[in-house]
Amino acid sequence: MLSHESTVGPRVGSGEFPPIGRLIRLARRERGMTQYDLADALVAASGNTSLGRDEVSRWERGKRVPGPYWRGWLSVVLGVAPDRLRACARVAKELRWRQ
Repeated sequence: MLSHESTVGPRVGSGEFPPIGRLIRLARRERGMTQYDLADALVAASGNTSLGRDEVSRWERGKRVPGPYWRGWLSVVLGVAPDRLRACARVAKELRWRQ
């Protein structure tokens, strides 16, 4: 039998699933990267030159939520599981919706 949490999803803002902006910032800092470093690493990994530090900042401040394309590359660059990024993106979207 499935638990209530597994059928409904993570609790909003829980420690296990913070908003994706907070997760990106923590993972980036753990790796000693600046926002510029992360943007450069994402550009190098993806070959897509349309990303800059300003977009990383928007993600971290919760102004935007990275879509599936960038979440895939964030997973590669930051070493965070894609499922975790997806769950944290869902949390961020839900928090934005509540405001």
